Amino acid sequence: MPALSNNLTARERLIVALDVDSMEEAERLMVLLKGEVGMFKIGLELFTSVGPALFELVRKHGVKVFFDGKFHDIPNTVAGACRAAVRHNVDMFNIHALGGAKMMCQAAKATAEAAVGKTRPALIAVTILTSMDEKTLAEDLKVNVPLKKMVPYLAGLARGSGLDGVVASAQEAPAIREAVGEDFLIVTPGIRPAFAKADDQARIVTPKDAIAGGADYIVVGRPILKAESPVDAARRVVEELHGAY
Repeated sequence: MPALSNNLTARERLIVALDVDSMEEAERLMVLLKGEVGMFKIGLELFTSVGPALFELVRKHGVKVFFDGKFHDIPNTVAGACRAAVRHNVDMFNIHALGGAKMMCQAAKATAEAAVGKTRPALIAVTILTSMDEKTLAEDLKVNVPLKKMVPYLAGLARGSGLDGVVASAQEAPAIREAVGEDFLIVTPGIRPAFAKADDQARIVTPKDAIAGGADYIVVGRPILKAESPVDAARRVVEELHGAY
């Protein structure tokens, strides 16, 4: 089962996104930062470049990993992908809430069955990507439900389908908490510390405000990876998190 929010230290709340394209760079960052952060995120760029060998690297260094695979397909295919994720001993992975309740239910069932006899990873659902804003949702996707209502709705759908939490902008975290309660994980990307720029994220929040607003974990990539000293940048983010308590 996933760790409860009140059991997490400030360092454990920080997930660093390994948004790189080589095994060598991923390993360098793991070694450099594993004492400073709680978990590493393996996303589509790195996984597509390197493949499942990444999970052997994770075990080699004894770090926790969030596999940001964002599974979104027919229910049977997603269920199979969930079983494979469990076999790789990831600590957390995700699917798309927009795949619907049937897909999410089968994903939760497959994850639980595959994890018998071992620690079950946290299964969470992406709500609305943090690169998307109200205009994108309405004009590109023709979804006329406002973000502030759509995200909590998808969180409730995920909870009802047996998932452990969601990926969502910290701007929607308070509304998610109101909709689904406290014992439900909220992982927030699009986090930008005071010393960083927004880049291509549309709905961003500081680390301190994210946790104060109800998030359990924050995901930080470029502000740490591109810093002159990634270690110092990670420590500064953790200091900001301390200020949320």
